[in-house]
Amino acid sequence: MIGKTDKDGLVIGGGGLAMVVVKVGELSELAPGRMKKVSVGDKEFLIANVNGKYYAIGARCTHAGGDLSQGSLEGSVLTCPRHKAKFDVTTGKVISGPRIPLFKSKISDEPSYQVMIEGSLLILKIE
Repeated sequence: MIGKTDKDGLVIGGGGLAMVVVKVGELSELAPGRMKKVSVGDKEFLIANVNGKYYAIGARCTHAGGDLSQGSLEGSVLTCPRHKAKFDVTTGKVISGPRIPLFKSKISDEPSYQVMIEGSLLILKIE
């Protein structure tokens, strides 16, 4: 469970199996090729607009915790600003690991989440 939600959030479910649905913005706030970080409880998510479709992944690099919202987005490829690891924002999958000479580091896929559109609102679904 994520924790408290604000007035725009809704918790559905119980018994340890819960789904959180949270308004994370307006369609007009996120043009194609743009991304933004949102917080829900103590978790951070990155919302990206790739050619008019919206995707969400974790907002911190799985290698060293870099803030992915400060990275660059080219098509569906997000590059971490710290060590240049690359992720596919449509799936959260690692495309390439960090670029650190002579050092083999561990990195894992980003968690991915569903983004829904209701009217002009972007809604993040967290299970």
